[in-house]
Amino acid sequence: MDSTSSIHHSAVDGYTKGADTYVRGRPDYPPEIAGWLRDTLGLHAGATVLDLGAGTGKFTPRLLATGASVIAVEPVAAMLDKLAASHPEVRPLVGTADAIPLPDASVDVVVCAQAFHWFATAEALDEIHRVLKPGGRLGLVWNMRDARVPWVAAIDRIVNEFEGDAPRYYTGAWRQAFPHPGFGPMDERHYANGHTGSPEDVILNRVRSTSFISALPPEQRAGVDERLRTLIDAQPELRGRDVVTIPYDTAAYCLVRVDRVASAP
Repeated sequence: MDSTSSIHHSAVDGYTKGADTYVRGRPDYPPEIAGWLRDTLGLHAGATVLDLGAGTGKFTPRLLATGASVIAVEPVAAMLDKLAASHPEVRPLVGTADAIPLPDASVDVVVCAQAFHWFATAEALDEIHRVLKPGGRLGLVWNMRDARVPWVAAIDRIVNEFEGDAPRYYTGAWRQAFPHPGFGPMDERHYANGHTGSPEDVILNRVRSTSFISALPPEQRAGVDERLRTLIDAQPELRGRDVVTIPYDTAAYCLVRVDRVASAP
């Protein structure tokens, strides 16, 4: 079966077309994530971590910095190719969250960075549970623009017009996959973050890297660009600046794998 056949059409179309833009437009993660990976997820030299839905490898350097061995699973070949080229020390595998190409109890930690909302199902959690060792941990991480800032909220309004049926983190629909009998309670942390760079990268390329925006016909993508440039020109904090900072909230969630309780006959 084609590895992308069970993947949402927005992810396949948008990320195949927009892999280059994704690399340029996506923000990094705050320094506090290093401590979270070490102390909460327990990553260290000698551990093995699965970067599930790894994309182009935006989060992968954070995992490598822990000293753990990193396996990356990603269904979109254009994304995985970029990851493999940038991080040759990572083991890249084509696969999906509901068909992970790894043996049972083979990894200590699974991390889904900017990805879990695409596959927030009981079936995916069953599969994650299968590949985790007993007591292993599942980490979910998202960067989200801080819409408490009015002009950031205005960017979001432009983007959200085109989301259609694409899963999004901000809706909270991904939470419906929990509780799950294979995982304990959810530990939730939040960290302030900022994406600093040219308006072209941190606003336009960031929006262009959104799956359903990347998948739009060229004339519609050009229209989104025009609206964003108009917004930039209208904001004193953005107008005429070579470097701007977009505020983000980084949310990090940890769940511990538990043994399932057998149901009564």
